[in-house]
Amino acid sequence: MKMIKPVVNISRIADSFDVVLCGLNGVLYDGNSFKTEAVNALLRLKKNGKKIVLLSNTAMRLERLINLMYENNISPLLFDNIVTMGEVLHYKLQSTDPKYKLLGKVYYNLSGDESAEAFSDLDFTSTENYSQADFLYVAHSSQLSEISSYTDILSHCASLDIPLLCVGAENSIFINGEICPSAGMIAEQYAILGGKITILGKPDKNVAQYTLEDISFEDPNRVLMIGDSVPVDIKVASSCGFSSLLISKGIHKNSLGEGYIPDISKARELSTNFEVFPDYVMSSLRW
Repeated sequence: MKMIKPVVNISRIADSFDVVLCGLNGVLYDGNSFKTEAVNALLRLKKNGKKIVLLSNTAMRLERLINLMYENNISPLLFDNIVTMGEVLHYKLQSTDPKYKLLGKVYYNLSGDESAEAFSDLDFTSTENYSQADFLYVAHSSQLSEISSYTDILSHCASLDIPLLCVGAENSIFINGEICPSAGMIAEQYAILGGKITILGKPDKNVAQYTLEDISFEDPNRVLMIGDSVPVDIKVASSCGFSSLLISKGIHKNSLGEGYIPDISKARELSTNFEVFPDYVMSSLRW
């Protein structure tokens, strides 16, 4: 069984890695503001010669994320590459990929307008009548409700064989200290109802490999994936052969607690449930 090591400061393990692949929500951003301590840790890593890459399942387009960084006095030049699933989806919707071409052009948005940036400037139309949609769309949004709110819509659409396009596989997301429902819970429920789903984002290893295409490294073990989700971030790291660092005060805080030093026994128990294990656990990213 893999050994999980508690870490208080990332400086203690920094020399073991050449590339840091970092998630956004729960690590650097809480849904309302950036975490100063975490950003400073990345700045120190950058000064120490590490390549810093941001990979997020957010439905935000790249331009909005970069503007958000500037508003918070963070230079996007901190990162050697930034990839958001909103930007990837925008590209996919224009591509010849049959998986996306076959979805159709009319969508019903389960997650509200703030999540629909990927459709901007494209020949897609949203509808208020889900039974007339070619496909359902869901991504993380502050407008998402608990799964019970979607039961009737999902059941009806599954019976009509309407596919669902989901950005991000997370069932929950960490926002301003709270654990909130996210798009993956809807996709999971739709699959249980027999609906067809397409999920874009981590833990698909193709997404991580695409993100690092222009980042040179020789040993996958010297790539460190930092994230707050075992079934998403730690799973993608495992599938790519990367090392991984789990942030415990994120979406798993109810399981892992809010202590300054993470409880390794709780981290192991949680990881066993998903059959993937991080190399390290840290309460919050800090230098």
